[in-house]
Amino acid sequence: MAETQQARLGRVLELLGPFLALALVVALFAVLAPDRFLSAYNLKTVATQTVIVGLGAIGMTFVIVSGGIDLSVGSLIALSSVVTAVLLREGWSAPGAVGAGILIGGAMGALNGLLITRLKIVPFVVTLGTMGIARGLAKYLAEEQKVDAPAAGLSELMAKSPDPAWLVLSPGVWLLLLLAAAAALLLGRTVFGVHTFAIGSNEATARLCGIRVERSKLTIYALCGLFAGLAGTLQFARLTVGDPTTALGKELDIIAAVVIGGGSLNGGSGSILGSIIGAFLMAFLANGCTLTGVPNYVQEILVGGIIIVAVAVDRLRHRATE
Repeated sequence: MAETQQARLGRVLELLGPFLALALVVALFAVLAPDRFLSAYNLKTVATQTVIVGLGAIGMTFVIVSGGIDLSVGSLIALSSVVTAVLLREGWSAPGAVGAGILIGGAMGALNGLLITRLKIVPFVVTLGTMGIARGLAKYLAEEQKVDAPAAGLSELMAKSPDPAWLVLSPGVWLLLLLAAAAALLLGRTVFGVHTFAIGSNEATARLCGIRVERSKLTIYALCGLFAGLAGTLQFARLTVGDPTTALGKELDIIAAVVIGGGSLNGGSGSILGSIIGAFLMAFLANGCTLTGVPNYVQEILVGGIIIVAVAVDRLRHRATE
């Protein structure tokens, strides 16, 4: 009976934990800045700010569920934004430049997967290396400065006041929610999703069960790169410049969003819904700190503390289910 109660406690923590954490952050800043924090304009702003981390968190969820990690996503966002800007400046159409930006992210993600599976190097080391490579490539292509380029209508994707007005939220937010729903189905209702969980739970057992682990990992990291590439193109749409220094440290926010949402750094656990809730929590936290005048260094300390607390909660949750 005690074991059953512990298992139930673990499931409750897993399901309700991200929502309770989000509610706590919203309630805190609603008290500290009641007039501004809960205004319609500010809520639209937070939703738009969530898009970049949210897209990165979708791809990162697959990686973390499979037992891996990707430290290069922030640099891939920067590289994709620069590629998009450079191609627009050279006269490419908006769809062509966006497609190229997404594909460069996918290619770098596939490179991560290839190095991990072929050279048998741990994901932390591989993605730490490609983090520097991608950032360096972004600076090279941008000649170490911001790339001014025609927005070609892309800025409308991240407009806080969309046109038409009946959309209420920016098209980028709706795109995030649509892709999150599709990714949730992919992770929770397909063979690929089952294989992802199996690899993260026990890679050796998954291999013995006939799962093609190397091919699955390659696909997982390529998928993460594609989402980072899409985030990079929307980052350009938001800033209307290609900035090689953008998204610096953003990988920590993305990883934190997944872990807050119930993803286990040990693999085998996580959900797209939880990761999106985690992304909104990170956006509300940053927005609330800005409105209340909290310095940036305090925000960075808070993010680091949140990661530690989230991992600690993950360990407690797993102990409750053992």
